[in-house]
Amino acid sequence: MSVVSALPFLKPIHMRAPISPGRQRRHTLPASEFRSLNAEDAISVFEIEREAFISVSGECPLHLDEVRHFLTLCPELSLGWFEQGRLVAFIIGSLWDQDRLTTDALTLHKPHGSTVHIHVLAVHRTFRQQGKGSILLWRYLQYLRCLPYVRRAVLMCEDFLVPFYQKSGFKGQGPSEISVGSLTFIEMYYPIRGHAFMRRNSGC
Repeated sequence: MSVVSALPFLKPIHMRAPISPGRQRRHTLPASEFRSLNAEDAISVFEIEREAFISVSGECPLHLDEVRHFLTLCPELSLGWFEQGRLVAFIIGSLWDQDRLTTDALTLHKPHGSTVHIHVLAVHRTFRQQGKGSILLWRYLQYLRCLPYVRRAVLMCEDFLVPFYQKSGFKGQGPSEISVGSLTFIEMYYPIRGHAFMRRNSGC
């Protein structure tokens, strides 16, 4: 059984509009759903990522084959937000086993690691400026608290994104040793605390 299906924060959450009196119920897609991603979602993921990052920095954190790679190896470390069946935002992560990120962390998944490397968080252009990125990140971090082997989450981002992640509780670790062309990054981490407490009180 998938780790995802056993944990409450990633159980599909469906929010439907109320049905007015006398109106016949029809079979429709849930208005809003959170679930882990899989390789079949890779193209939708990459289309959102490409538009979000190419327009800003000219580089994608993950290429399409890398998206498929991580969604095949560790789908339980991804999270997608769907509206009416359409992917509108997502996070992709993998496990890492060192204190700081190195270039190997960009392509490798370390199954015995205790650090979740968040490779990418992106929101579809028509759903930006609605707080979806912050909500999705909060939900993802709560889910990570349910995984007993996870001790922290790490990511690297450009300077202008540091305040966004700080608002979600991430702390800076200084400049990353990784650069992509002329782009440089700040490495940030989020401590995953209270594992036993969270599992006892959230149904993990």
